Amino acid sequence: MDILDLIGNTPQARLRRMTRHLPDDIIIEAKLERFNPGGSVKDRPALKMIRDGIESGKLTAEKIILDSTSGNTGIALAMIGAALAYRVRLVMPGNVSDERKRICRAFGADLIFSDPLEGSDGAIIKCREIYEQDSQQYFKPDQYNNPANALAHEQSTGPEIWRDTQGKVTHFIAALGTTGTLVGTGRFLKRSNCEVQIIAAEPDSPFHGIEGLKHIESSIVPGIYDASVHDEKIGISTELAYETTQRLARE
Repeated sequence: MDILDLIGNTPQARLRRMTRHLPDDIIIEAKLERFNPGGSVKDRPALKMIRDGIESGKLTAEKIILDSTSGNTGIALAMIGAALAYRVRLVMPGNVSDERKRICRAFGADLIFSDPLEGSDGAIIKCREIYEQDSQQYFKPDQYNNPANALAHEQSTGPEIWRDTQGKVTHFIAALGTTGTLVGTGRFLKRSNCEVQIIAAEPDSPFHGIEGLKHIESSIVPGIYDASVHDEKIGISTELAYETTQRLARE
């Protein structure tokens, strides 16, 4: 077994303190994607996109893996690139956390920074420009438009949730960034039981401070986004997102 075999099959943990106001028959579980070796859910699509690139012949030994990222996909690409001996170059907004920058560099990735005020869309545009200047030098997974992104979740995340809840899952909620997690997992769960409710969460404003997430109506819409998958879309304020993250850590 090597490090890439550890991607997926992450555990689920029941939230108890934060849900103590709910009736006992309502169970809310969190899927702990931090248990992936790269530390996030993005390991799944990153590995799928790279393996597809190798199998198709588009990713060869002399090419550099290039993509835009808000951080977590970059970490995943850098980690997988290191494991498979590929060079990795990442374009990310300049205001990405120092921690993410350090981790990417620790895995050997080259970093290029876009205007922090333009968010993930600015990184997407700058990455396109770099790729178009010398497309023969690069393999671009293109996480926002590569069907393998959503397919990774359709083949792994969704089946794992169905298995670990013994098919009793009634609602699935995920935030919208590339939208791959929501779309791929949602497709599998809907196919398993059309009554499962798929809920998309997004920042409630174009001007938000939640790294990596998209307010869909005001952003470059990912090519893999499929609005027909979710039953409802809810807006979350930056303040509530940070407050809830801190509560999760404490409680």
